[in-house]
Amino acid sequence: MVVAELRDPEGVTIRPAVAEDAAGIARTFVDSAQHHARLDPARYAVPAEAVIAARYRDGRQHAAGDRETSTTLVAAVGGEIVGFVDVRLEQSPDPMHRVMTYCHVVEIAVADDRQGRGLGRRLLRAAEEWGARHGAQLASLEYLANNAGAAAFYERLGYHVASVTAIKRL
Repeated sequence: MVVAELRDPEGVTIRPAVAEDAAGIARTFVDSAQHHARLDPARYAVPAEAVIAARYRDGRQHAAGDRETSTTLVAAVGGEIVGFVDVRLEQSPDPMHRVMTYCHVVEIAVADDRQGRGLGRRLLRAAEEWGARHGAQLASLEYLANNAGAAAFYERLGYHVASVTAIKRL
């Protein structure tokens, strides 16, 4: 599924990821993992950057059967990858839910030193536009409950809590 390259006046380009972006995506992914591990060390770990780079270089961030209904977009400034979003189309398996396509944001991250500059907003908007072009009626995402910064960010962009996932250690 093709996504057009979008440039803005501040020099940020949002475009589909290519294998050569893997190292930049991995750096940003690890930044995000470190943040999450600080918030909830019992559930989050920081993977090796090389492992994440290989995953993105080989296209394994999306399940094999989802590659036609998934994409990864990157935010680049001067050729440097400073953020990314993984997104896929999906439908709820719950027969109680109305049949509709969701644009599910699986992963979104902006490099620590680039946060607060609107890059996350631009990435999320590009993901939503991709989803709408491919028939999605709703956008969905998950974030860590005690990540107050993420909650405020998503609320500012029009997201609201629609369901709650509860967990229990076994």
